[in-house]
Amino acid sequence: MSTTQASVIKFDRNGFSEEKLLQLYRNILLPRMIEEKMLKLLRQGKVSKWFSGIGQEAIAVGVTTAMDTDELIFPMHRNLGVFTTRNMPLDQLFAQWQGKMSGFSKGRERSFHFGSLEYGIVGMISHLGPQLSLAAGVALAHKLNGEQKISLAFTGEGGTSEGEFHEALNTAAVWKLPVIFLIENNGYGLSTPTSEQYVCENLADRGIGYGMKSLIIDGNNILEVYKTIAELSELMKKDPQPVLLECKTFRMRGHEEASGTKYVPQELMDHWAVKDPVSNYEQFLLDEEIISEEEILSIRKEYKELIEENLAIADAEPPVASSYEKELVDVYAAFDFHEISPDHTKGRELRFIEAITEGLNLAMQKFPQLILMGQDIAEYGGAFKVTEGFVKQYGNDRVRNTTLCESAIIGIALGLSLKQRKSMVEMQFADFVTCGFNQIVNNLAKIHYRWGANADVVVRMPTGAGVGAGPFHSQSNEAWFAHTPGLKVVYPSNPADAKGLLLSSFEDPNPVIFFEHKGLYRSLSGMVPEGYYTTPIGKAASARQGTQATIITYGMGVHWALHTAEEMGVDVEIIDLRTLLPIDFDTIADSVIKTNRVIILHEDTMFGGIGGEISAWINENLFKHLDAPVMRCASLDTPVPFAIELEKMFLPTERFKEKLQELLNY
Repeated sequence: MSTTQASVIKFDRNGFSEEKLLQLYRNILLPRMIEEKMLKLLRQGKVSKWFSGIGQEAIAVGVTTAMDTDELIFPMHRNLGVFTTRNMPLDQLFAQWQGKMSGFSKGRERSFHFGSLEYGIVGMISHLGPQLSLAAGVALAHKLNGEQKISLAFTGEGGTSEGEFHEALNTAAVWKLPVIFLIENNGYGLSTPTSEQYVCENLADRGIGYGMKSLIIDGNNILEVYKTIAELSELMKKDPQPVLLECKTFRMRGHEEASGTKYVPQELMDHWAVKDPVSNYEQFLLDEEIISEEEILSIRKEYKELIEENLAIADAEPPVASSYEKELVDVYAAFDFHEISPDHTKGRELRFIEAITEGLNLAMQKFPQLILMGQDIAEYGGAFKVTEGFVKQYGNDRVRNTTLCESAIIGIALGLSLKQRKSMVEMQFADFVTCGFNQIVNNLAKIHYRWGANADVVVRMPTGAGVGAGPFHSQSNEAWFAHTPGLKVVYPSNPADAKGLLLSSFEDPNPVIFFEHKGLYRSLSGMVPEGYYTTPIGKAASARQGTQATIITYGMGVHWALHTAEEMGVDVEIIDLRTLLPIDFDTIADSVIKTNRVIILHEDTMFGGIGGEISAWINENLFKHLDAPVMRCASLDTPVPFAIELEKMFLPTERFKEKLQELLNY
């Protein structure tokens, strides 16, 4: 019920029907009443954690009510009003917060770290900033599709300090994307006040630097929030452009309930308490005689019963239960792969890089929704000229030069996937992927397991040493990604496989990290079948038959192994893994059982390299078939040196001969 005699917030009802005013009241009251119930359940130990949005509800509710129901919203911790205004079933919401199977993440995610495309909501990750790039990606899809739609991402004033804030806003501004970046400035990033977060007077002032429209509004005034979003939406649909919107508000409880609010001065709490968005709006409706005390009581009674009824449904559900098989299968989106066999009677000699270009070209033709993105990949054709001529054929909408950033572009790629578009991101060098690491390992890789969305994204990675390029253009970093469930990691060694595996990567709806050894680009040629064909991901190949020992390798290692075997005149079998995640252990097993000796060779450094995992698996599963210890040969555990003489010492080629001979002599 109303706690004030007159509304402190000045509401302007001009342009609002009584029906809309009452709708907004119902929409803002429900999340407040749910929160009050959840806080009681938290104290009773029935909920493990809670991020309260009390005091901020007007923003989430005003935004969501104003947007089209099919427009995607990217909420944060304190945006319960987004979920309730989108009419998500309360029993599922309660089950979500209790970690039950019927929740939106099947017990795999906490509180508000989940989404549902059915309800137009994309779940956050704890790193905050990445949501902004995803929303930009959705906006790019709207623009490319010619749709009059917008997307909107929430962030807090603390989140604006993250690098992704700059990357996302800058790219959205350059590309003129119809996306609203909404800052809920509630005064504190956990316990850190705004005075320690930024120096500018208002965060919206940053919009000037990006050349984008920016506004500041009262985030506790639901009518102002609604009207602002509605007006911006209408403008942006006619003239696509990003907007930075700062909503001044305050959170009346801790960052999360365990944090408390002792760090907040009491006078600040008192100042904002009288600006409560729910009680002020309620009083306004009473003053305007749009609602009566009796109607308020009736709505509250209705909501209380609704909450208790749905809570009972969630409470009655047993604790979450699953199986090893179910958990593993949900890591990846379902993919019914049908191999398209190549016509080996028709082919031509292509260099490795030409096979990559041909694969990309065929993918662009088969998938009209496919977007290529990367630094300098348009008119310039990329650092290695892989996409040379593509702009003339497909246009700048589909072959896009990006701003000098990695994280935002990978996030934008995921946003495109949320709108059923495929995309490819070219890392200029695999080394530079570190700047986009978070998006890959925490967003692309986990999104399907977390709440069922998928990342239909291919990240191409020119990799490897051997050309004296030094420590930041030569690294082999495939092990970082092979360690991450949810990714697929592909590493071809020859032109025919490069084309077939690349096309399979575009067929696959899961995120694929596609490694291409730079040293093979123009030094290696081979017969490549014509036309469109696919090579199975997760299936190794035999590069050489033999009986004395098995060499397990991939990429450039295949050529080192072939050369060494010929030079030494030994009868060894060479397994080309081709895919590092998932690994084809069946082919490995068949070969080890046949030869009884095995050595693993890779260009990556030894410690923590993928060779250790393969060695462990062989020892655990094939020990009785071994006539010698499993051996490994890899690059030195140092950064990649620049000088050619030092680089030769770093790489394992010379040591491999000695190690292979040691294995054969054992």
